[in-house]
Order: sequence, then C-alpha cells, then structure tokens
Amino acid sequence: MSALTFLLLIVAGVGAGLVGYLAGLASLVSYPVLLAVGLPPIAANVTNTVALVGASAGSTIRGARFYLKTERRQTLRECGIAAVGGLAGGGLLLAGGEASFQSIVPWLVLLASGLLVFSPAILTLHGERPLPAWIYPALLFMTCIYGGYFGAGAGVIYLAVTALASQMSFDKSVFVKSLLLGISNFTAMLLFVFSGSINWWAALALGIGCTAGGYLGPMVQRLIPEPALRWSIGVAGLGLAVWLWVR
Repeated sequence: MSALTFLLLIVAGVGAGLVGYLAGLASLVSYPVLLAVGLPPIAANVTNTVALVGASAGSTIRGARFYLKTERRQTLRECGIAAVGGLAGGGLLLAGGEASFQSIVPWLVLLASGLLVFSPAILTLHGERPLPAWIYPALLFMTCIYGGYFGAGAGVIYLAVTALASQMSFDKSVFVKSLLLGISNFTAMLLFVFSGSINWWAALALGIGCTAGGYLGPMVQRLIPEPALRWSIGVAGLGLAVWLWVR
C-alpha cells in the first residue's frame, strides 16, 4: 500500500468516524473507499468492521462521562447482547458470504430511516402504552447480528429501534448506538482475524481516522439541534438505501 493511499484512508476514516457517530452511517463513507482502493467486497466488509471499532473507542472515551453516569447495569446488559449478536453475525458472514443478505439490506435501511424520521409522530399515535419489556432487547440483538454480518446502516436501524422501543433520550441513544455497535463489530472482528480476509494496513489507516472522528462526535452532536440531526440521519439513510440497491 502506498503512502498516499494510507493517508487517504486516514482522512476517510475521520469522516467515517464522525458520520458514524452522528448518523450511524460510517459505512457510507468507509466501505466505498475500501472498494475504491482495490479491496474485493468480502475483504472490504471485514476490514471495515475492524476499522470501525476505532470509531466506537474514540466516541466512548469522549462521551462516557456525559452519557454513562446512570443506568450502568442496564448498559452492561445491552453490551452483552451486542457482543453475542456481533459474534453471531460475523459467523453468518463467514459461513454464507454477503450475497444472500444484500438483497434485503436496502429495504431494512429504508424502513429504519422512515421509522426514525417519523418516530415522534408514531409515538404520539401510540400514546402512553408501554411496549413489552422483551421487545427492545430482542430488536437490539437482531440489529447487532446485522451489524456483525454487514453493518451498512446498522446505526440508523438501532436509532429507529431505540426511538420506538425504549425510553432512552435521542441524545443518549446516539452515544449508546456507537458503543453497542462498536462492541458488535469487535466480537465479529475476533472471528474475522482468523479468516485471512482482513487487509491490516487498510484497517490500521482507516481505524486511526475512525478513532479521531469518533472522538469528535459527541462534541459536534451537542452543536446540532435534535430535529435537524434526526432528519439529516433519515435523509442520509434514504441515500444509503438507494446506493445499496443500485450498486
């Protein structure tokens, strides 16, 4: 890998880490860049998963003191669910490849984007009736399986899940999304290490940038009003769905 390519991946990683924290769309930046520098799809996917662990690490270092002051026991349970889900998703990828799943990915991202944008109205229609307690953990587990398997748009799906199935504030859900999907990526990475598909130089360069971008994420989030961020994520998720469908 040339020095210029290494530098390009660092810069792309900063953008991916920042976009990933704010919108859950890191792969919209990082995955096409990995394909552009010559990695085949499976190698790009697993290398991307490894690098995005850095985005979660950076944002956790920066945001933990703001968002993990309370409900630590619940957060630990969610981390356990994310770890098992990521491991399951990574195993599915290595066992079956991407092709069987790619056909439904755009529809998942499209649905999540719509649910996220219109979640305030949906919750108003739903009223005060609480959902059964098992729904959020179950949806979290399925989201993290998807995160370990493919990952593109997993953050949008998670934000839609928390908006509709948990009592978490939107600001906190943005942070917890980064933490849990980072754990999902990490456990999937443990499987990918033995697959021989990871391009370690690309993962290192992208990971350096992702860590920096993730670290900046909580600071930038506090400057953006929630409705603007919610709509931006929804529109970007729509764009990702279209890109995944036509590519």
